[in-house]
Amino acid sequence: MTIPLQAEALDISFKLLPAIIVFLMMASFLVIGYVFKVADTEGMWVAGRGIGNIENGMAIGANWMSAASYLGLAGLVALSGFYGLAFIVGWTTGYFVLLIFLAAQMRRFGKYTAPDFVADRFNSPTARALAAFTTLLIAYVYSVGQARGMGLVGQYVFGLDIIPMIIVMMTITVGYLALSGMLGATKNMAVQYVILIVAFLAGVYAVGFTGGYSTVLPQIEYGALFDELSRQFSAPFIGGNSYYLWVATAFSLIFGTCGLPHVLVRFYTVKSERTARWSTVWGLFFILLLYWAAPAMAAFGVDLFAAVNNISPQAVFTGEQAMSGAEGDVIVVLAAQFADLPTWFVGLVAAGAMAAAIATTAGLFITASSAVAHDIYAELINPDATQRQQVLIGRATIVGIGALVTVTAFNPPALIGELVAYAFSLAGTVLFPMFFLGLWWENTNRQGALAGMSVGLLLWITSIINSVLPAYVGALGAAAGEGGALVPIYAQYVPPIGAALVGTPLVFLVTIAVSLATPEPPLETKKMVRQCHSPEPMGQQQTAEDIVSNTGGDTPADD
Repeated sequence: MTIPLQAEALDISFKLLPAIIVFLMMASFLVIGYVFKVADTEGMWVAGRGIGNIENGMAIGANWMSAASYLGLAGLVALSGFYGLAFIVGWTTGYFVLLIFLAAQMRRFGKYTAPDFVADRFNSPTARALAAFTTLLIAYVYSVGQARGMGLVGQYVFGLDIIPMIIVMMTITVGYLALSGMLGATKNMAVQYVILIVAFLAGVYAVGFTGGYSTVLPQIEYGALFDELSRQFSAPFIGGNSYYLWVATAFSLIFGTCGLPHVLVRFYTVKSERTARWSTVWGLFFILLLYWAAPAMAAFGVDLFAAVNNISPQAVFTGEQAMSGAEGDVIVVLAAQFADLPTWFVGLVAAGAMAAAIATTAGLFITASSAVAHDIYAELINPDATQRQQVLIGRATIVGIGALVTVTAFNPPALIGELVAYAFSLAGTVLFPMFFLGLWWENTNRQGALAGMSVGLLLWITSIINSVLPAYVGALGAAAGEGGALVPIYAQYVPPIGAALVGTPLVFLVTIAVSLATPEPPLETKKMVRQCHSPEPMGQQQTAEDIVSNTGGDTPADD
């Protein structure tokens, strides 16, 4: 096994005050998880559908602003400059699509999970299985970046190598999640959001002020650095990036946002469709606070990295002393360290990164556990499963996927932000078309959904095999050669990080064409779709299926 790159510029040593901060933070998460522990499926997966809009907005913010946002976003901007802005554009614009087209409608449909929606909307256990498999893939790929972030930050605080730190941090995360479920995770996410946003903004303001970069508004004032920094920041698409890759990345992130199961499940946890809409607005505001400041931290970090290493800003990107990918991934912590801020303050910034990674891992692991326990075990394998059995299977899934993610994070295939973008690309290609067509075109049927999801999965998996696996599988690596991809033209137009630009329109076309060529779905299914757009308010525990069933009619057909 290849040992991952260490962040050589990071001060890797045990630090008492930061260690105390992180210990108290982790202990509070365990306490909150215990206080709000659950024993039933309603609390385990949708928090009893009783979360308010501001609390859910904070949970959305924490669930969303993972290590990829807190650490990786600034790292991508630091190492990729203009291209890195595709991540900011993509990860924010997607919420406007969610707000307008999906939030309230998903809440009115009212299921437990994303595969639940796909199965009941398209009357297909096979569709449920495909959606559950996709959910597991997304949770796995997405979580590797979080584990990587925890390990890098743990290095700074505790002074250990990255591998034992990944193991320790993931063990604590898995422990509290297996105990608490969605209810405890949601309560923790609200706390985690406060920790991460205070830590990040405090870091941006402190670094900007002490470094002489900014006074009142570093989010705007950092632009003065552009003349001093490399062309990487001001000239679009240098360093091997292209216009096409920028567009493909932004597109995948926008529509991937709308297909992420751990994001959409937040709309199942709220009291009503109105709360779903407002929690999306609050979530977008809470996300904006960090995303507006991340480019400033990247610019400060690059300039400080150059000053500390006595090199030019251009040499940060190329040459023997260039910033490594591991150092880019912790540029937020490095910037605070290089600005000679007090050790306890740098520890606070690091603790915010830990909170961000844990919050997102929580949402991902809960959706993965529900996909296995509810969608696969209870719905497909053992329909007579008790709630206790489902909760036990769900907790076992959290432990299992936690172990797999931990091992993979030892030697990840990309930067934190890029790893997460792979998951977005998958969500945008496979699940977003099903959610959108399922809610907005009542004639989308089982055959169309199965065909579309199969095509989307095939396209994404082949892009991973083509561009990512050659670095890990010797035979594929030999076949790929120096280019790093088995089929270079395929890698150019269907890159793993932006596969949705080709994949999403293709899946839409396939789904629509097959639906038009095959029988329409049952009338009861169409009524459920119409109910998702009804102006009449629904009860807190009501679903579209409940209302349609109460009005009479046959049960929708199954496979």
